[in-house]
Amino acid sequence: MDFDKLKKQLLARIDTDDLLEVKKVNDLIRLHELDAECDKVIDRDGVSITIENGSQKFIKSHPSMNEKMKINAQKIALEKSIKFKLKTTPPPASSTTVEGNQKRGSLI
Repeated sequence: MDFDKLKKQLLARIDTDDLLEVKKVNDLIRLHELDAECDKVIDRDGVSITIENGSQKFIKSHPSMNEKMKINAQKIALEKSIKFKLKTTPPPASSTTVEGNQKRGSLI
């Protein structure tokens, strides 16, 4: 993922004069970078690891899986707290007419 491009897109959608919002965007980018690092480690080691403790041997989920879940929760919370600018939408198309009269809509 191109994090610089993502950062530019996010900064374009906030008030860059508000330093708190800029910090939130920077924090969000950092969380995305950490998530990508977890993905690399999981891809390298697999989603489960084998633990050997003396004669005991057992399999458990990769520790980075738990970290990914924590990071994801932080990303969601941070995204909700960022005050994004509303995108301008084009005005709705005018209603169709029947023989020059406004078409009536159904109540159902």
